Amino acid sequence: MITGAEIVVRCLQEEGVEYVFGYPGGAVLFLYDELFKQNKVKHILVRHEQGAVHAADGYSRSTEKVGVALVTSGPGVTNAVTGIATAYMDSIPQVIITGQVPTHAIGQDAFQECDTVGITRPCVKHNFLVKDVKDIAVTMKKAFYIAATGRPGPVVVDIPKDVTSHKAEFSYPATIAMRSYNPVTKGHAGQIRKAIQVLAGAKRPMIYTGGGVILGNAAAELAQLVRMLGFPCTNTLMGLGAYPATDRQFVGMLGMHGTYEANMAMHHCDVLIAIGARFDDRVTGDLSSFCPFAKIVHIDVDPSSIAKNVPVDVPIVGDVKSVLSDLNTLLRENPERAEPGPLAEWWAQIKEWQSLDCLRFNRNTEVIKPQYVIEKLWELTNGDAYVTSDVGQHQMWAAQFYKFEKPRRWINSGGLGTMGFGLPAAMGVQLAFPDATVACVTGEASLVMCIQELSTCLQYRLPLKIVNLNNRYMGMVRQWQEFFYDKRYSHSYMDALPDFEKLAQSFGHVGVRVEKTADVEGALRDALRQKDRLVLLDFITDQTENVYPMIAAGKGQHEMHLSPDRELA
Repeated sequence: MITGAEIVVRCLQEEGVEYVFGYPGGAVLFLYDELFKQNKVKHILVRHEQGAVHAADGYSRSTEKVGVALVTSGPGVTNAVTGIATAYMDSIPQVIITGQVPTHAIGQDAFQECDTVGITRPCVKHNFLVKDVKDIAVTMKKAFYIAATGRPGPVVVDIPKDVTSHKAEFSYPATIAMRSYNPVTKGHAGQIRKAIQVLAGAKRPMIYTGGGVILGNAAAELAQLVRMLGFPCTNTLMGLGAYPATDRQFVGMLGMHGTYEANMAMHHCDVLIAIGARFDDRVTGDLSSFCPFAKIVHIDVDPSSIAKNVPVDVPIVGDVKSVLSDLNTLLRENPERAEPGPLAEWWAQIKEWQSLDCLRFNRNTEVIKPQYVIEKLWELTNGDAYVTSDVGQHQMWAAQFYKFEKPRRWINSGGLGTMGFGLPAAMGVQLAFPDATVACVTGEASLVMCIQELSTCLQYRLPLKIVNLNNRYMGMVRQWQEFFYDKRYSHSYMDALPDFEKLAQSFGHVGVRVEKTADVEGALRDALRQKDRLVLLDFITDQTENVYPMIAAGKGQHEMHLSPDRELA
């Protein structure tokens, strides 16, 4: 007979959990006591519960494993909700263990009580309230199974304090079967054959892939498909790295800040195969004008995502890796292919769009262009770093100018758009890959949101490289105010910023301020040489620089704003 707290820890050990990211409090002290007594599962003490869930998120995105966070009741839970919602929107597998007041006090407005199940229900894949110590082990097994299978997502396990002190026999199930949860993995053979027929008739085809390819570990199968068909390929923001960015068949990211060629090819294509993507509004623009000429094949593990936003002609429900494997096998056996003549004409049109060079910017300025910093970061890391980001202009520039060749190297909050995500997510990545280069690309407004995690980085000696593109504005807010609010910069100017160089030093790290373009490369080189120190590089960038191309809200993919020197008549 062992306590509920020991059962929880034993469950984590059985699942092979390497790290738990957390912050202690009264309702979870029995759990913390058991973590202290063993060394198989390592606990990482963050400085805010939001940071715990973001760190578990970054760990999960970069490793294919389920991230685990541990927080206390009440404010511990509510602080964690932003991280939980971030993981939910991007389908990241996590188990979040939350403390709860004792069972007899639930519903009595006890100290540090909140309705965890009710609060988190809209932003989790599933949640549990465990009221009997005998149910802990099977609930934990269910939580890990639900989090990692089908369309992944966060699962909350809420455990009252008295349940962690009660005793029961420990027996961890080897497998779990749930009558109400049986995700489809195998794609329907008939639907796959229909897809092949549609692809064979394409004259202006397009392959559109999202984060599902990365989460489904299907990058190799995608590469086989793209090269076999000879079609152009685009990735969403969440899908970057699913297909090599320097490959000639890659036309760049699509969407609100995607390339001109990717968006124009999407608009004019006659066959679209969407793989592990959910047709979100930042990709589609105006739905009434989205891909108006295309027959659409949609492959996704989540049936509720298919035809949710855009009607499709050939839906295929199943695990992306399995479906692509079957599709590739049938394609190899099938002599039918898209006609080479029209396909060559289509590529000629795409190359004409590419010749516009929509991402070109002026490198010959004394004031630092943010695009130049990212370009140099890519060059100096040989494109092999893990890059996390916060949300805003810096995120888009990182997506545009860091050419991701591999999956799980680009770690960012896509769906929820969470400022403060980048630094704690980078901690999770660095712990997973201690010898790798991990760069956090951020902006001064985002960085201060979870700045306290610099203390965690010092405690665990995490040698992150923080690239702060500091334009003294909430950059994307300022850009929208410039474009759509007659330059009324309401509360977007950050006129009370810290000295980030000194701030980093006060936390025990290296801080560097860079103000001239000529100094950018040298500063990055010096930072990358310091393998055992966190370096915060505060790049003072051009305040007037905007992210282009841009599709304004309510406009179609073919109605892009280009930079003023490149705007089409």
